[in-house]
Amino acid sequence: MSGGILAGMRLIEASAFVAAPLGGMTLAQMGADVIRIDLPGGGLDFRRWPVTPDNHSLYWRGLNKAKRSVCIDFSRPEGRDLAMALITAPGEDAGLLLTNLPPRGWLSYESLRAKRADLIQLTIQGKRDGGTALDYTVNAATGLPFLTGPKDLEGPVNHVLPAWDLVTGQMAATGLLAAERHRRRTGEGQHIKLALEDVALAAMGNLGFIAEAERGQVRERAGNELFGAFGGDFSCADGRRLMIVALTARQWSALCQALELNGAIAELERTLNLDLSLEGNRYRAHEDIARLVRARLAGLTADQAAREFERCGVCWGRYQTVGELVADDPACSLENPLFGITAQPQVGATLAPTIPLDFAAGGRLRPQRAPQLGEHTVQVLEEVVGLDAAEIRRLRNAKIIAGP
Repeated sequence: MSGGILAGMRLIEASAFVAAPLGGMTLAQMGADVIRIDLPGGGLDFRRWPVTPDNHSLYWRGLNKAKRSVCIDFSRPEGRDLAMALITAPGEDAGLLLTNLPPRGWLSYESLRAKRADLIQLTIQGKRDGGTALDYTVNAATGLPFLTGPKDLEGPVNHVLPAWDLVTGQMAATGLLAAERHRRRTGEGQHIKLALEDVALAAMGNLGFIAEAERGQVRERAGNELFGAFGGDFSCADGRRLMIVALTARQWSALCQALELNGAIAELERTLNLDLSLEGNRYRAHEDIARLVRARLAGLTADQAAREFERCGVCWGRYQTVGELVADDPACSLENPLFGITAQPQVGATLAPTIPLDFAAGGRLRPQRAPQLGEHTVQVLEEVVGLDAAEIRRLRNAKIIAGP
């Protein structure tokens, strides 16, 4: 990839699943040369669902856009030496490694640092002691599954979004950029460890969940209601459902105006002896306010409500399936400069996003496809490691390297 705000930076990625590939892709979509190393035949996530009918992973292709792909059999000594040479190749903008594979043996920081003293390595771990954990197991331990789901439900409910993986991936990119800046100032490399478990715990603390529990305050399930203010899931006359939020004073005023609720709300304040300009009081009076909102929406279709909401500046969203999002929502289309069409090998034309960051200096790069497995093996080994055609041919014949 050429151009982009990180043009010139080179990162080697040895990874699988979500967090590490996302961290690498984040840098790649800003212009860094991100080279992913996999075993011939693919790594642990190469067939991960969702897949096409002929078993090509949409997941793998979604998380590896804009990268270069190299296949090296690092289960063999010669392959390990080759991977280490790639990771520790010289260059002011090189010598960065992102991995979530166990940092031992040839992939240990000590082994790699012996070949390049200023190496920056970021290792994503499940638990802070290096033990195994995934987003699903970490989330179970946070307590959030007991707050997810309908109010009257017993037992935990998992959600489908791997939130901790996503946050960890972005934090990995941030950590690498911070360490690279430190190296530019001091010449020092370092090994950064980032535990999925700690990312979740930090978020729980930052959002007040831990402090709330410390004080013995037990949060109950809120279903589709917004906790701590007014907001929730409402049906319109045509059965379509909207998520309506009045978190700020302006949003609250807009909702009351759009649904002509000012008189009814003033009466409710007198009845309840509550000042509903305060968001906490709106949460306390949620059911009473919701009855008024439901009564107004019972006479409006979703389109009619949407027009009033847009006129008044209400904060709202339409509930829709993923299929409806893709088929009908202009935000998920070429009308949004986030997206472009990529010609993805084995998959075909695909609506693909680039990075959401829109830099004033140069904007953002157009969406790039994911590589074919091993597509850049020869190119990278010639360019970065300096191997000649005869040596590459020997390595291919020995099945140390692979490519299409």
